[in-house]
Amino acid sequence: MKLSGIRVPHRKHTAESVPQKLPLPETVVIPMSMHIGKPAVPTVKVGELVKVGQLIGSSDGFISAPVHSSVSGKVKKLGEITMSGGMKTKAVVIETDGEQEICESVKPPVVTDFQSFINAVKESGIVGLGGAGFPTFVKLGVKDLSAVETIVINSAECEPYITSDTRTMLDKADYISKGIDLLHKYLGKKRIIIGIENNKKPCIEKMTELANSKENVEVKVLPSIYPQGGEKVLVYNTTGRMIPKGGLPLDVGAIVINCTTLATIAEYIETGMPLVEKCITVDGSAVKEPKNVIAPIGTPLEKLFEFCGGFKSEPKKVLYGGPMMGIAVSSLDVPVLKMTNAAIALDEKEARPPKTTACINCGECVNHCPLRLDPRAIAKAYKLDQCDELKKLCADLCMECGCCAYVCPAKRHIVQTNKLAKTKLNKYLREQKEDKK
Repeated sequence: MKLSGIRVPHRKHTAESVPQKLPLPETVVIPMSMHIGKPAVPTVKVGELVKVGQLIGSSDGFISAPVHSSVSGKVKKLGEITMSGGMKTKAVVIETDGEQEICESVKPPVVTDFQSFINAVKESGIVGLGGAGFPTFVKLGVKDLSAVETIVINSAECEPYITSDTRTMLDKADYISKGIDLLHKYLGKKRIIIGIENNKKPCIEKMTELANSKENVEVKVLPSIYPQGGEKVLVYNTTGRMIPKGGLPLDVGAIVINCTTLATIAEYIETGMPLVEKCITVDGSAVKEPKNVIAPIGTPLEKLFEFCGGFKSEPKKVLYGGPMMGIAVSSLDVPVLKMTNAAIALDEKEARPPKTTACINCGECVNHCPLRLDPRAIAKAYKLDQCDELKKLCADLCMECGCCAYVCPAKRHIVQTNKLAKTKLNKYLREQKEDKK
């Protein structure tokens, strides 16, 4: 069996751009919800002085993540902000003092066994840095380690433009190596596969050299077919095992972790500095000087673009993330988040939505869906309010990769419809569950 996908332009303009530190912004806005799960709860007050690495938001719930200050300075405001997706969340606004004084609590954690390792990962605030934002300690903290046979390090980086993971592999290979050692030490000598697309030769060479120096570690070179980095696609193409519908990688004995996430864990274990900054690819047809930038979490996107020379033409669309799965932002004031790996600005030509026409039932959307969903049938069931049919069609499994919309000759807004269908179905399933109580 072969999973479908599409070939997209790579546009990896910044692959050789060594990340540069952004000048410290005057103010950062740090949201309490930068992860899947329950938002963190602010632990600081207006007027309080904070330092780099200090806890400013405690995790509240099993699936949650703590939040730390990325700067030193004074808490200017505790308020509510609207995120790019429309969700409202509490945020801590900090006026920087330019000192970047490190908090006294920042010191390497004591790790002696599996549980203390998981606790350390939790305290670090690290979430999936490939864009998903799922708390990493939950993913690694499996109850039965014998169920884990393979750990897949996701180094595919399949979206156009984005090269932040590429720079991790080239610039922080030592931390990826230390991360692998940590996994082997605390999760057992599991088979580890580093999955990389074949358009990243320097990374393949670097990771192959790393793998050759260790036991039970190998590099799997993958075709540059989007969405190679999708969890279900990656697990199948690296292990040959198909995750069942509605299932998780663990159902086939696998855990998937992004390469930058792994490197950041190793760096935290060594230094004690929690997740407070991100390497971000700043690119797009409207950007004057594309580059990779290291910025404190909470930095306004506007500062990233200013650091890259501003715009060579007026941006008509700005995205968190890549052009396939990225989320459009309404303002350049929105902050850098934990899972922000790119800020893409597109000019009018690239951002202009194509004219849509009627569906011709060509089936291209079905043929290119990695999960073999039927967007045509999903759209019909959504419009007819047939939630039971949406359930049968597994509409909730759509990973919103955009392959269907990319190949559609009628230029239908398929992903948008799928998202609406998922929302409708999930609401229906919740109501059913409540009725049974």
